[in-house]
Amino acid sequence: MAPHFSDNPPNNNTITAKQPQNHLLHRSLANPPYMVESAQGINLHLSDGRTIIDACGGAAVSIIGHGNPEVQDAIARQARVASYVHTQSYTTPVAEELADFILEGTPYGLEKALFVGSGSEAVEAALKLARQFHFERNEPQRIHFVSRKQSYHGATMGSMSVSYNLARKVPYQGFAYEHVSHVTPPYGYRYKVDGESDELFTERLLQEIEDEFLRVGPEKVIAFLAEPVIGATAACVVSPKGYLAGVRKICDKYGILLILDEVMCGTGRTGTFFAFEQEGVIPDIVTSAKGLGGGYATIAAIYVHGRVVDALRQGSQALNHGHTYQAHPISCAAALAVQKIVRRDGLVRRCQEMGDLLEKMLSKELSKCSSVGEVRGRGLFWGVEFVRDKKTKETFDPAVGFGAKVMQAAFRRGVAVYPGAGTVDGLRGDHVLLAPPYTVTEEELAVICAVLRDAVLEQEAVYM
Repeated sequence: MAPHFSDNPPNNNTITAKQPQNHLLHRSLANPPYMVESAQGINLHLSDGRTIIDACGGAAVSIIGHGNPEVQDAIARQARVASYVHTQSYTTPVAEELADFILEGTPYGLEKALFVGSGSEAVEAALKLARQFHFERNEPQRIHFVSRKQSYHGATMGSMSVSYNLARKVPYQGFAYEHVSHVTPPYGYRYKVDGESDELFTERLLQEIEDEFLRVGPEKVIAFLAEPVIGATAACVVSPKGYLAGVRKICDKYGILLILDEVMCGTGRTGTFFAFEQEGVIPDIVTSAKGLGGGYATIAAIYVHGRVVDALRQGSQALNHGHTYQAHPISCAAALAVQKIVRRDGLVRRCQEMGDLLEKMLSKELSKCSSVGEVRGRGLFWGVEFVRDKKTKETFDPAVGFGAKVMQAAFRRGVAVYPGAGTVDGLRGDHVLLAPPYTVTEEELAVICAVLRDAVLEQEAVYM
């Protein structure tokens, strides 16, 4: 069985039969999560009196920090006006304004926005829209998706099917959508062969993609799905130059859509509002979530290129998909307030500037850590991959849970980082992620990096 890892820091206060239990089903039945009594800025205040620096933004979510009064007021105002409408019959000014605000000027040809409740829902909607696009164009034979190994796209059955996070798929073998295949990720640290340049690596990966389209039958492929910067599964992997642009050309050659999943890496997280802006590529559909609402409400989105919308206009004139809570007014109000703050305060630019600083700090603080194989990322989205041997890139025994132990050691010192396992191939490898708010200060970054260094050195003393 593939190793399992939790998104939450383990609490060593294991529940016993003698302890009272509440009725909330937590992610772990063995290790209850810590109780957060309040949160402000980058800090989480726990019920045991400790204050934790939220250096990962929960899961790269809290882009403006916690407790912002402008967002709180916007939520309260909307709740007084209209807390819910059903979008089959109604819309609201705040939902319309949010879509217009984000897609002002139809950036990169993205014409329409659909707001849903989570990143998984957004990916599910993108998959269905991509299929409907081809159906409307009288190509019903297109039923296949091509994605990448070491990808994560969501927890619903469809989004999990196109993902390659093996640990999360273990109990659901046989449930998945069957018309999916996966190709090699643009993960140079692990997948380049000896002596291979970035250019040759890119060329090889692009040839593999085209070969996979031809194997399946390009007339059967709906879309190619990818994260512009790979997130939690492989720790902030940035594609080599020209890779995504090359993917776009191959997709165009065969009439295949390009879906870019920016649930984790988008909305400014990598230093531009859309992560794909740095790749010289224009997608057909983009998914967004986490940073969209900044954690103040459950909201996600898909942004749709005009040519995809045109297929619906010229066909059924309807999107054959919907959710009860899509474009929820309170969620839209929260997201609109967050995004207005981001734009007004120049926080995307600040994210890039602080990200440059974070890269330098990480390089300095972790330079003497013998377990740090690679530090990689963009903006304020950085991953640290751990190895037992830097020369051979040998991983730690998965049973050790090295990344999780680093996370626990950092947490004991008052800093929360995001752990991951199965980094290399779903079975082997460890990493942690850093994704602090765009409002993080230089002083806070210094504390985060120093604590991470000490946590790594502590675990190296035990396991190396």
